[in-house]
Amino acid sequence: RNKHVVFPMHRPGSFKQQNKAHKHGKHKSKGAVESMHKGRVALKVATRSYKAVMRREDRRNQMRQQRKQKREVAMEKKRSRGGHTGYPHVVAIIPLHANISNVAEILTFLISADEEAVVHSYPSGRTLMCPKMKQRFTLITPPYSDLYCCLDAAKVADTLLFVYLGSLEPVDSFGDRLLTCLFAQGLPASSHVVQGLDQVPIKQKASLKKILQQTVENRFPKEKIHPLDSGSDGAKLLRLISMQRSRHVTWRDRRSHLLAEQVQFEHHLENQDYGTLYVSGYLRGRSLSVNGLVHLPGVGDFQMSRIDGPRDPCPVSRSSDLGIQSAMQTEETVVMDEDVKVLQEVDPTVQESLQSEVIPDPMEGEQTWPTEDELREAEANQRTSLKKRVPEGTSDYQAAWIIDSGDENESEESGDELGLNPEYEEGEESHNEDMDETMSTATELTVGDADENYDTNYDEEEERRQLQKVKAEKEEKLFPDEVDTPLDVLARTRFAKYRGLKSFRTSPWDAKENLPADYARIFQFDNFNRTKKRVLLNEAEDAVLPGWYITIHISNVPSLWAESQDKSKPLVVFGLLQHEQKMSVLHYVFKRHPSYTAPVKSKDQLTFHSGFRRFSSCPVFSQHTSADKHKFERFLPTDTTSVASVFAPVTFPPMPTLLFTEDATTGEQSLVATGSLYQVNPDRMVIRRVMLTGHPFKIHKKSAVIRYMFFDRADIQWFKPVELHTKYGRRGHIKEPLGTHGHMKCVFDGQLKAQDTVCMSLYKRVYPKWPNKPVSAQNISPEVTEDTDMS
Repeated sequence: RNKHVVFPMHRPGSFKQQNKAHKHGKHKSKGAVESMHKGRVALKVATRSYKAVMRREDRRNQMRQQRKQKREVAMEKKRSRGGHTGYPHVVAIIPLHANISNVAEILTFLISADEEAVVHSYPSGRTLMCPKMKQRFTLITPPYSDLYCCLDAAKVADTLLFVYLGSLEPVDSFGDRLLTCLFAQGLPASSHVVQGLDQVPIKQKASLKKILQQTVENRFPKEKIHPLDSGSDGAKLLRLISMQRSRHVTWRDRRSHLLAEQVQFEHHLENQDYGTLYVSGYLRGRSLSVNGLVHLPGVGDFQMSRIDGPRDPCPVSRSSDLGIQSAMQTEETVVMDEDVKVLQEVDPTVQESLQSEVIPDPMEGEQTWPTEDELREAEANQRTSLKKRVPEGTSDYQAAWIIDSGDENESEESGDELGLNPEYEEGEESHNEDMDETMSTATELTVGDADENYDTNYDEEEERRQLQKVKAEKEEKLFPDEVDTPLDVLARTRFAKYRGLKSFRTSPWDAKENLPADYARIFQFDNFNRTKKRVLLNEAEDAVLPGWYITIHISNVPSLWAESQDKSKPLVVFGLLQHEQKMSVLHYVFKRHPSYTAPVKSKDQLTFHSGFRRFSSCPVFSQHTSADKHKFERFLPTDTTSVASVFAPVTFPPMPTLLFTEDATTGEQSLVATGSLYQVNPDRMVIRRVMLTGHPFKIHKKSAVIRYMFFDRADIQWFKPVELHTKYGRRGHIKEPLGTHGHMKCVFDGQLKAQDTVCMSLYKRVYPKWPNKPVSAQNISPEVTEDTDMS
């Protein structure tokens, strides 16, 4: 028999191959769609702008032409700087060591670089015209150890010539601090020289050169140091300076500025306290209009009455000088004599005003005067006495001290987030100010160099104040924002201006709520960025162009400053942009400098060196965050950035800023922090937090008895709506007071630990302090001994 073998059948599994479906031809191909439309195009495609597709060769040619145009513009700027069509190349000679006393010899080497050179000398510097190079150089020498003068010279200089000492220590402590300030302010092009290398022995010269080069490369990578011991070295250096690549300082190039070569002052006949200042020099930056405003560093903002065009005292050639003078003449130019021409005269109808503050109207926002019926109704309401339930035989005086139960319940239910009574917010001003916000003033001290005279001018009171600040800073780091409840003042009176928040990040807070009276004196922009863009693009018509040698007539300059001005120091006049004389709330971002270790408290008087301005103010520090509320900081932090808020004139960023403080013992200006202007915004809210702490007395499962947070039963009822939290993460609220000595029963979301601390956070908004003196009447130069606040 044949036996059939039955094999098992294959069954498809879950991973069976899925083949593509058959193309049955029911869809339309691209050709079928085009034949069906018959050339008709959709509306979006028909209205779309046609962009020609360039070939690769055309794209390369276009990029080549753009590079060529940019190169020509850069070369034109480079040729105009120091040439016959532009202003002279300004070189500031800055020694970096106290033992460098041969600055005059450096000037001699530079002047002797060209035998045919023409030198035009004036009190603050010299202008050198070199026919061989067809270049003009202005050489200025700010005095050593005068920090403000060196910074002012760097503001206008095209090249900084740093002079190093030919020794193992080429830069001293002041030179290192000066370099730090110059980097923070904005550094133009730089060159580095050393003198005395020809007198060093040959065996030591190589090692000394290596030390000097390493010192330069620490701050200036890829820069080299050059010797300057002869006239040939001076010629090489000038050639190098004229051909080096320039570095643009944005905040300086956006404003017109002028280095004064000739300065004269003429008193007013009717008022000898003021006069007209005549400043002559080459205009740089952008064009200048006589109807605008100018700023004198350390003095203030002023108006101009006229701009003259005198003859260039140091032209490259006679023909070029005549060409420039002919370009300066317009149809409206009035010829005074053969040398001086009137370029512009002020138009009072369009002249920029010096008004820096808004004059508030005391009746603005007030309601109309009440009618006679309303007055009679108010008097009738005042005469009606409240009826209270009192025991029999109680006098009126005793009844006034009895609180009705209905009134007590109403007071608990009404109020704001904290349940505060408006009567307490308006009164008791003496207790509302925080004790730690008082400003400490420093006294000038001069300490002798000898050891035996070390304690001659020792100020024990100043040392005690500094010790208190150090202790307060350490306590703030250990226990941030913690405040003890006073025993002699009720907590609801002491913290009347504070409120409770459910969440510091998400709880609402109106930026226009309960603003101080100083906010009625400032200006605010609807859109600051849009205003900045419009101001920077706006150029005045028929304005004086950069590169011209002009004389500006500055009106109403104080005679006291003009007579005390040292003409040997460089004077720089800056033209202001529109709105830059108006007061507002400015916020600066600072990072503390590692060299300054003393505590810096909020509302301490500090000196701001912001671009072309110098002013003194008492800033309020806060955290640098992106939220709508920013936490107040009592001290300037050492390890992170912080925002300083002040009342100051409007300035358009970018604007580098340096923060200084005066040393109470030596009187020197110490660098505290470096940073820049962050924004101009009066609505930025700085919120101060205080934390009241208590300790568990009796602990139950989810409740506890807390003491030492308050010392009065009424205070517990007052702050009952505010949420509690502990340092171990528990949250709760006040249930009821116990007794009359500040004990209270609180409920939490879990059982407390014995070592835990119960906290209550209260908040209030902090505002900057208004400067004591107006902008136009302040001067804080180190040489002036008057006590001033802002310039």
